[in-house]
Formats: sequence, structure tokens, C-alpha cells
Amino acid sequence: MTLEHIWQAYGSQLRRWLQSRVSDAEDVDDLLQEVLIRTHQNISDLKDTDKLRPWLFSIARHAVIDLYRQRGRQSGLNESDLWYLTEDPDSLAELSDCILPFIEQLPDQTAGLLKAVDIQGRSQKECAEELGISYSALKSRVQRGRQQLAAVFRDCCQFELDSKGNVIGYERRNRGCKGC
Repeated sequence: MTLEHIWQAYGSQLRRWLQSRVSDAEDVDDLLQEVLIRTHQNISDLKDTDKLRPWLFSIARHAVIDLYRQRGRQSGLNESDLWYLTEDPDSLAELSDCILPFIEQLPDQTAGLLKAVDIQGRSQKECAEELGISYSALKSRVQRGRQQLAAVFRDCCQFELDSKGNVIGYERRNRGCKGC
């Protein structure tokens, strides 16, 4: 897979992920460029292409950590003040592997919609036009689909969230899940 294909497949997801962690749009652009550079420099180190997505998000997570550490040194923050140290990267990588199997458990129409919008990064307006429905109807369907997906995750696992609602840990429920 070429760098261009990787970026087409994951660039918009990485941007959204970075935007959820960094408020300044210029910093998001800088971080996205840093992730692209690090990906280009280290793509040959990736042994298992099935782990490409977690690997990319690991690079992004480290870029955000580097940004906050640099700013922390400049402003005198303590490491205990920084939110990113509470995340468990292994947990997030494991959970990311569950997304597609869990989406597949949803009704076909909902699964297709979530794959198009959230996995492939297609615009909701474009999808609404293709389906011949209004943009607001499609937004509602996407929102309901995301809620259904969240319910599948909650049925499978008990989550520990930080004050911003980010997952910092999880534990599988004893009933077991049908997905990943």
C-alpha cells in the first residue's frame, strides 16, 4: 500500500482524532503533517499491514504527546496536569480492531452508512445525495447508527472514561461478545 493510499484511507480519521485532542486548527494541521512525515520515514518498519490503523494512531498519539510535553516545558506544567498520560494505548488499539466487526452486526443499511461516513470518510452530504434523502435525515440516521454501535460496545465491555468522555480503559463483560 502506497503512502497516498494510506492517507486517502485514514487521513480524515486522523484529522478528526487530532481535532478531538487539540483545539487549535493550526496545531492539528501541523500534527497531521508530522504524522505523515513519521509514517513516510517508518512505513518500512511495519511488519503486519493488518495493524496499519493502530500503528498510524499510535504515531498520532505520540505526536500529540510530544506537542503537549513541549508546551508543558514552556509553561511549567507538571506531567500530572496532562490528560494523555491516563490513556492506555493498548486498550485503544484493541478496541479499534472491534469497530468493523461491531459495525457488521448492525442492520445492513446502517452498517453501510457508518462505513461510508466514519470509516471511508465520505461526506454526509454526498451520501444523502446518493441515497436520495435530505441531508438532515441522513445526519439523523448516522447519529442513530452511532448510538447503536455504542450500544454494541457497551454490551461487550465496561468502559472507564476520563472527564472528557475519552476511553482510558475497559474490561470485557463475562457474557462475552459476538464481535471481535
